[in-house]
Amino acid sequence: MANRTRKPLELDDHTASDVAELFRALSDTSRIKLMATLIGGETNVGALAEVAGISESAVSHHMRSLRQLRIVRARKDGRQVFYTLDDQHIIDLFLRGVAHIQSGD
Repeated sequence: MANRTRKPLELDDHTASDVAELFRALSDTSRIKLMATLIGGETNVGALAEVAGISESAVSHHMRSLRQLRIVRARKDGRQVFYTLDDQHIIDLFLRGVAHIQSGD
């Protein structure tokens, strides 16, 4: 990729803090596995727990954090909770990150 000169971004402290919080949320292996599963569409807590190899309680904890950042959204159906990725920007960022890592192989 050619090295292009770009105008530097000017970020206020609030925006810089929010971007750092977003990347902190994506820095956990379990959350990455959960998001990779959600790329395929809406999934319930039990299935997410199985794929990530963590407890349903841990899934709920991770999802609460991701919901607060508007990365995922929840839908209840009776006693089951289903999650889906909430923002196309996040999906694009996630897929670009995976592609970046996989292109280094």
